[in-house]
Amino acid sequence: MTDSPTPGPAQGGSRQDGPVQGIAFTLGGVDELTFARILRDVTRDPAFARPLAVQAQEPRPGQEARLTLVFAPGERTRAVAAMQRLKTVLLRYGVQVDSVRVPGDG
Repeated sequence: MTDSPTPGPAQGGSRQDGPVQGIAFTLGGVDELTFARILRDVTRDPAFARPLAVQAQEPRPGQEARLTLVFAPGERTRAVAAMQRLKTVLLRYGVQVDSVRVPGDG
């Protein structure tokens, strides 16, 4: 995976020693300007601050934009709350979320 961490409060760095999980959002049809606006909102929102981390992959020709919420298994509840907040941010920009898979759900 070639995702790079986002700057600012959403960056998690290497704060955890154990395994991490991620909730990935592929943002089909999102242009660079919209992606930058979404990323700006996410990096300013305390819902995405440590101990969570957000990895971002900008849209490129032939490759859709992607945001991944990265978290330790013990932070699952917080990650699910952040996922709901991310859905709200995406809807603000007209990005429809069809499905999301949360690690640990049956």
